[in-house]
Order: sequence, then C-alpha cells, then structure tokens
Amino acid sequence: MKRIVLWIPLLFCTLVQTLGQTPQIDFKALDAYYQKMMRDWDVPSVAIGIVKDGELVFTGNYGVLEVGQNQKPNENTLYAIASNSKAFTSAILGMLVQEGKLGWNDKVKKYLPYFEVYDSWVSNEVTVRDLLCHRVGFGTFSGDVIWYKSNLTSEEIIRRFKYLPKAFDFRAGFGYSNLMYITAGELIKKITGKSWNQNVKERIFQPLGMDRTITSPKELQAKGNYVTPHGRENDVNIPIAWEDWEEIGATGGIISSVKDVSKWMIFNLNHGILGNDTLLTRVTRNMVWTPHNNFIVDHTKTNDMNRHFSAYGLGWGLSDYHGLLRVAHTGGFDGMITAVTLIPDENLGVVVLTNGMKSPIHAATYHALDLFLGINGKDWSAEYLERANKKQKEDSRVTDIKTKRVLNTKPSLSLEAYSGVYKSDIYGEIKIDLINEKLRMQFEHTRELSATLEHWHYDVWEIKWDKKHAWFNFGTVRFKTDNNMSIKGLDFEVPNDDIFFEELKPYKIKGPSE
Repeated sequence: MKRIVLWIPLLFCTLVQTLGQTPQIDFKALDAYYQKMMRDWDVPSVAIGIVKDGELVFTGNYGVLEVGQNQKPNENTLYAIASNSKAFTSAILGMLVQEGKLGWNDKVKKYLPYFEVYDSWVSNEVTVRDLLCHRVGFGTFSGDVIWYKSNLTSEEIIRRFKYLPKAFDFRAGFGYSNLMYITAGELIKKITGKSWNQNVKERIFQPLGMDRTITSPKELQAKGNYVTPHGRENDVNIPIAWEDWEEIGATGGIISSVKDVSKWMIFNLNHGILGNDTLLTRVTRNMVWTPHNNFIVDHTKTNDMNRHFSAYGLGWGLSDYHGLLRVAHTGGFDGMITAVTLIPDENLGVVVLTNGMKSPIHAATYHALDLFLGINGKDWSAEYLERANKKQKEDSRVTDIKTKRVLNTKPSLSLEAYSGVYKSDIYGEIKIDLINEKLRMQFEHTRELSATLEHWHYDVWEIKWDKKHAWFNFGTVRFKTDNNMSIKGLDFEVPNDDIFFEELKPYKIKGPSE
C-alpha cells in the first residue's frame, strides 16, 4: 500500500507537467503559414510577434512597407496600433488611483465640470469606470465623425457630446465609445498637469524601454522604418497618408513595433511588475482585467473557441479560449488594423500588425494560440478569409444606392440656392460654395473632408472627396427643402461601419447672399 500511495502522486505530477508543457513548435512551418496567409489576404504587410515565458520567441515579417516598393518590415517597423492604446490609458489611470489622485468610482464632472451627455442626471453620475468600459449609453462609434481628421481640441470634442442621442440606457448596454476615452485622456491631463502623451511616455514607454514607440506621426521621419497605410478600392490596395491622432491619443494614438509591443505584453503577463518595480499593483491588475460590461454568449450551441464568457474590462476585452483566460484588444487606424492578445495562464502573447484594411489579424492570432496551446485547430486563415470575402460580397449598401439612381433628372433650384452655411450641433459649420459652376463642400474643422458635389438625381448630390479615405469612398448628400422650396438642411448617406455622417444633421443658417 505504501508504494502505491507514493506512486500515484508522482504520476499525477508527471501528468500535470506534461499538460503544462509548451508543444514543440515548428517555426519554419509557422513562418510558411504566415507567408501564405499574407499572400492570400492580399495585405501589403504583416508583422507578427509571439512572446512566451517572458521572451520574444518568434517574429515574422511579411510583405512590403508600401505597395509598389521593395522595403520590407522587421520587428522594429512602426505601425499605428490604434485602439490597443486604450489599455495604456487604463494603466495610467490605475497608476493615478494607486497614487491617491483619483478613484475608479469618482464622478467625471468632479474633474471636468463641462462634461455633459444626453441627460443631465447621467452627466452627473458618469464615473471613471463608466468611461473605460463603454456603458455610458452611446452607440458603438457614435460621434466619431466629430473628431475624425478634425483640428478640434479634446475639450472642444467633449463639449459636443451633449448633442448626441443615447443608444441605450445608462449602464444598460455596450457601446464602444472612442469619445469616452478622449474624455479619459483629458482626465489624465487635468489631474497630472501633463498631456496623455507625456504621461504614457514617462510612465510606460521609458520604464519598459519602448524606445521606438511614439504618439505622433510627426516623429516618424526621425525614427525611420515605418509602413505606409493603405486604403482599399475595387480589391486594390491604395497607399494613403498618415493621419495625426495625437490630440485624441488616449483612444488610439500609439505608433509602435512588434519588438516594443512585445515588451508591453511581457509587462502585462508579469502583472505590472517590471524588475524590482511594481508599476501596477495587484488591485489595479485585477480591476482592469475584471469584467465590467458583459456580453451574451450563446450557451445552447458550441463555438470555435469553446467560449463561455465574453466581456469588456477597462481597456481590455476579456473572454475564455478553450478554458483559459484571454485578454485582448484590436485597433483600427486609417489604413492599418492590429491586434494584441494575451493568455496569462500560459504566459503567452501574440501581436499582429498590418497596414491594410483587409486584415488577417484574428486568423494570425488564433493560429499561433492553437500551436502554442497544443490545440488541433482549424485553418483559421482560410475560414476567416472566406468570411471576409462573403461579408464584402453581401455588403450591397453602395450598390443599392447606385441601382436606385434616377437618370436625367434636374435639381429643383438654381445651383446658387444650394450654397450657404450649414450648422451641425455636434460638429460645427459645413460650407457649400458655388465655384466655377461647381458646388464645393468644406467642413469647418476638417479640411481633409473637402469635396466637390456632382449632381446625382433630384436634390441629391454625389460627394467626390478630394482625398482618398480608408473607411469610406462613396457617399451622397441630400438638400432638404420645406413646402416653399426653401433649403433647410442636409442629409448625408455615406455607407461605412465607422464614421457616421448621418449623425451630423446640419441645418442651414446662412444663404448665399447673407
């Protein structure tokens, strides 16, 4: 009996160790998979990093920095990581809580008295936590048209929130809100007397040695080795200009590389401890990785990840991946899509950076996770590519508009009658000028949205943007008239999933001769 009692625990320990061991990874096969994935998806470039047990164990860099050129990315190449910046914002706020400078449940109006949303009571009740877990009541991406490519300051953006309608009751749903993270950035500025950009550099970049990471494209030339963003039209990748998100950096302004993001992942997998320094306490780590806004998971059927819960913490998305905690986020910048994923129980992390709008970030991530977790998974690239192509094919919004165009119609009024100044409460002024018998549209705070209007049908005009844009390329605007055929306002229709021009609702405040 004694020998049996001793032997059983030893066998159990051996089994546990075997289950916990990282499978032998064929890195050449992994590299080949990613090369094929990059070609199949027709993305200009992909840069991938995998960290395991505190080390960057794999980097894969594929494609070119810009289509039509030969420069290739490496682990130091800079990409915009966009909303992956949100986790940095929640970390900074956690540090401020640790320092006793604010509390997670402090009311936002305590620090920003001008903060207002759709309801005065809600305005007074919104807390720091509410900002960071997307439960204030706005719809996903609602109001992004306010700040997108604009020259408005963060405070000027915040002062426009009150004109946006709610999508659900306060704390009764999830609406992914960049606006609330812009507010969080202003909180940090108010409390510390330093910008969000200064804080993230001093509190995170410098201690972690993220020496190539920046918060403004103005620094790209000095750093060198950076990609070009690409839009996509008619299944062709088109180089576009970098946008400057420095002013709204707290929601998505970081520009980084695989090597630097790997340092951030290792730091988080080590629960905020850097060497002998504890930058994030246990309480802070648990706060940002705790579900604060839960999503429904269908427990009546199986799913690809064997997922049982899904939620948003503070700056991080939370779920389980085959029984293991998954902490992750994605980011979408004009012409760049990225993802950061952590499996803390396995001390495993994956970062995927791309510079195209058709991006295999999830396919690349899940393939790596399955390999390192010893899961006999599916061909994620093939499956997700099929889904992406199907979604693109089924998106008939632009086609439907074009199909319904009525040819050989004329405007109801003279061209001059359409010109004037129109005001959007959430944004500002939009000016329509008649120049050389053409209607020109200019946005007061957003020079890059300038466009020529070409007659479409009746009192509807096609928007011919001066510049290429990543999230949209086709749109129309309708001039609204009253019963006396006086123009009263504008209705936009610009089909896309991110920048909602229809929220502008401009009304005419000046005619052509006023």
